[in-house]
Amino acid sequence: MALREIRVEGDPILNKACKPVKEMTERVAELIDDMFETMYEGNGCGLAANQVGILKQIIVMDIEDGEQYVLINPEILETEGEVAEFEGCLSVPGMRGKVTRPERVKVRALNEDFEPIEIDADGLLSRCIQHEIDHLHGHLYTERVEGRLYRNDEEIEDEEETEDSAGEAGGEGSETA
Repeated sequence: MALREIRVEGDPILNKACKPVKEMTERVAELIDDMFETMYEGNGCGLAANQVGILKQIIVMDIEDGEQYVLINPEILETEGEVAEFEGCLSVPGMRGKVTRPERVKVRALNEDFEPIEIDADGLLSRCIQHEIDHLHGHLYTERVEGRLYRNDEEIEDEEETEDSAGEAGGEGSETA
């Protein structure tokens, strides 16, 4: 395993659509391992392959300690509800902003064994899946931010928003993906 460079906002690769993965190879498996290591090093909960410079439809996530997810060629099948919460991103370091997304999502993908899976997700897992799929289509969360971006160390003016973001500043609680 090896750490890979996380591409940051302004790098043109982040605005390109990723291509589907056609087969599981040793190189793809190595990329997945490297992505997990890079994500953990950056204190993130999700990472898309183009964030490390590879235009492949691969997402890795770990929302709760040790529960790893690998989504290859993910496709959103259904969404439900709506919720606005703060997000951050490893490709936009030190910043966060409020984004409205569907509250629940059902997604189909291939796992690390290249087997089909479906995931029904809500909460942080749902948000992370949607955030990372946006990356695969060449979009950053900053395109969806309502209002302005905040520095992670900056207090949010609205007291209600401060309660919503408790535990989110800094690490992946702010969905640094």
